[in-house]
Amino acid sequence: MATEAGGFDDPSAEVLAEAAAAFGLLASSARLHIVWALAQGESDVTGLSERVGGALPAVSQHLTKLKLAGLVRSRREGRRQVYFVDDPDVVTVVRLMVGQLTDRADRSGLPAQAAGRRLRGLGA
Repeated sequence: MATEAGGFDDPSAEVLAEAAAAFGLLASSARLHIVWALAQGESDVTGLSERVGGALPAVSQHLTKLKLAGLVRSRREGRRQVYFVDDPDVVTVVRLMVGQLTDRADRSGLPAQAAGRRLRGLGA
Protein backbone atom coordinates (compact mmCIF):
# COMPACT_ATOMS: atom_id res chain seq x y z
CA MET A 1 0.00 0.00 0.00
CA ALA A 2 1.28 3.44 -0.91
CA THR A 3 1.26 6.15 1.73
CA GLU A 4 -0.25 9.49 0.77
CA ALA A 5 1.45 12.77 1.75
CA GLY A 6 -1.12 13.24 4.53
CA GLY A 7 0.01 10.02 6.20
CA PHE A 8 -2.94 7.86 5.16
CA ASP A 9 -2.42 4.50 3.50
CA ASP A 10 -4.11 4.03 0.16
CA PRO A 11 -6.82 1.37 0.32
CA SER A 12 -6.32 -1.87 -1.56
CA ALA A 13 -7.74 -2.34 -5.04
CA GLU A 14 -10.28 -4.78 -3.60
CA VAL A 15 -11.53 -2.26 -1.05
CA LEU A 16 -11.78 0.46 -3.70
CA ALA A 17 -13.72 -1.89 -5.99
CA GLU A 18 -16.13 -2.79 -3.18
CA ALA A 19 -16.65 0.88 -2.30
CA ALA A 20 -17.24 1.76 -5.96
CA ALA A 21 -19.83 -1.01 -6.23
CA ALA A 22 -21.66 0.24 -3.12
CA PHE A 23 -21.59 3.82 -4.40
CA GLY A 24 -22.76 2.56 -7.78
CA LEU A 25 -25.80 0.96 -6.19
CA LEU A 26 -26.55 4.15 -4.29
CA ALA A 27 -26.18 6.24 -7.45
CA SER A 28 -29.81 5.39 -8.21
CA SER A 29 -32.06 7.96 -6.56
CA ALA A 30 -34.69 5.26 -6.01
CA ARG A 31 -32.27 2.95 -4.16
CA LEU A 32 -30.86 5.89 -2.22
CA HIS A 33 -34.40 6.83 -1.17
CA ILE A 34 -35.07 3.24 -0.11
CA VAL A 35 -31.92 3.15 2.04
CA TRP A 36 -32.86 6.56 3.47
CA ALA A 37 -36.34 5.28 4.34
CA LEU A 38 -34.98 2.07 5.89
CA ALA A 39 -32.52 4.12 7.93
CA GLN A 40 -35.59 5.61 9.62
CA GLY A 41 -37.01 2.18 10.42
CA GLU A 42 -37.96 -1.23 9.10
CA SER A 43 -40.59 -1.61 6.40
CA ASP A 44 -42.15 -4.09 4.04
CA VAL A 45 -42.10 -3.60 0.28
CA THR A 46 -45.62 -2.15 0.22
CA GLY A 47 -44.73 0.53 2.77
CA LEU A 48 -41.52 1.34 0.94
CA SER A 49 -43.33 1.55 -2.37
CA GLU A 50 -45.80 4.04 -0.92
CA ARG A 51 -43.07 6.08 0.74
CA VAL A 52 -40.68 6.33 -2.21
CA GLY A 53 -43.42 6.57 -4.82
CA GLY A 54 -42.26 3.61 -6.86
CA ALA A 55 -44.15 0.72 -8.39
CA LEU A 56 -44.16 -2.37 -6.20
CA PRO A 57 -42.18 -4.56 -8.69
CA ALA A 58 -39.54 -1.85 -9.18
CA VAL A 59 -39.07 -1.36 -5.43
CA SER A 60 -38.85 -5.12 -5.01
CA GLN A 61 -36.10 -5.29 -7.66
CA HIS A 62 -34.18 -2.46 -5.99
CA LEU A 63 -34.44 -4.28 -2.65
CA THR A 64 -33.11 -7.46 -4.26
CA LYS A 65 -30.03 -5.59 -5.53
CA LEU A 66 -29.46 -3.91 -2.17
CA LYS A 67 -29.84 -7.29 -0.45
CA LEU A 68 -27.36 -9.00 -2.77
CA ALA A 69 -24.86 -6.22 -2.02
CA GLY A 70 -25.31 -6.76 1.73
CA LEU A 71 -26.69 -3.28 2.34
CA VAL A 72 -30.13 -4.44 3.49
CA ARG A 73 -31.55 -7.65 4.93
CA SER A 74 -35.01 -9.00 5.49
CA ARG A 75 -36.86 -11.27 7.83
CA ARG A 76 -40.21 -12.97 7.51
CA GLU A 77 -43.10 -11.85 9.70
CA GLY A 78 -45.99 -14.11 8.83
CA ARG A 79 -46.61 -13.55 5.12
CA ARG A 80 -44.61 -10.30 4.96
CA GLN A 81 -40.92 -9.70 4.32
CA VAL A 82 -39.68 -6.87 6.52
CA TYR A 83 -36.58 -5.06 5.28
CA PHE A 84 -33.96 -3.25 7.35
CA VAL A 85 -30.51 -1.76 6.85
CA ASP A 86 -27.75 -4.32 7.34
CA ASP A 87 -24.82 -1.90 7.24
CA PRO A 88 -25.05 1.04 9.66
CA ASP A 89 -21.91 2.60 8.16
CA VAL A 90 -23.71 2.97 4.82
CA VAL A 91 -26.52 4.77 6.66
CA THR A 92 -23.92 7.15 8.09
CA VAL A 93 -22.57 7.91 4.61
CA VAL A 94 -26.07 8.39 3.15
CA ARG A 95 -27.14 10.67 6.01
CA LEU A 96 -23.94 12.69 5.70
CA MET A 97 -24.27 13.20 1.94
CA VAL A 98 -28.00 13.97 1.95
CA GLY A 99 -27.59 16.23 4.98
CA GLN A 100 -24.72 18.14 3.39
CA LEU A 101 -26.66 18.69 0.17
CA THR A 102 -29.73 19.79 2.11
CA ASP A 103 -27.68 22.23 4.19
CA ARG A 104 -25.95 23.55 1.06
CA ALA A 105 -29.30 24.13 -0.64
CA ASP A 106 -30.69 25.82 2.48
CA ARG A 107 -27.68 28.15 2.77
CA SER A 108 -27.67 29.09 -0.90
CA GLY A 109 -31.41 29.55 -1.10
CA LEU A 110 -31.38 27.28 -4.15
CA PRO A 111 -33.51 24.18 -4.44
CA ALA A 112 -31.70 20.93 -3.65
CA GLN A 113 -31.89 20.04 -7.36
CA ALA A 114 -29.61 22.99 -8.19
CA ALA A 115 -27.09 21.88 -5.56
CA GLY A 116 -27.19 18.39 -7.08
CA ARG A 117 -26.59 19.78 -10.57
CA ARG A 118 -23.53 21.62 -9.30
CA LEU A 119 -22.24 18.37 -7.80
CA ARG A 120 -22.85 16.47 -11.06
CA GLY A 121 -20.99 19.22 -12.90
CA LEU A 122 -17.92 18.23 -10.92
CA GLY A 123 -18.04 14.80 -12.49
CA ALA A 124 -20.00 13.13 -9.73
